Amino acid sequence: MDVDIVSETENPMLHRTDVTFELNHDEATPERLQVRDSLAAKLNKDADEVVIRKLDTKFGMRKTVGKAKVYETADFARDVERDHMLERNKIVADDGEGDAEAEEA
Repeated sequence: MDVDIVSETENPMLHRTDVTFELNHDEATPERLQVRDSLAAKLNKDADEVVIRKLDTKFGMRKTVGKAKVYETADFARDVERDHMLERNKIVADDGEGDAEAEEA
């Protein structure tokens, strides 16, 4: 799977970079986590700092266009992104919040 960066837009207020990329793949559309890991490796970032927002593959084509948010740290990603996007990208919540909720129940 080849990852090519199409555009990068800095967003300093949210401590992130908005990235548009293209994937060329031989088989079916790769899974979100595979794409996240490949994009993180290409950008020299940790996988928890990359949130894949969208993957769009046209029918019958071997090219996928995607959008991602690349944060400065994983903590910024947890603060800004919605819970369902964090779940899709397998980014775990802070340990302190989950423990407090478990003790109350």
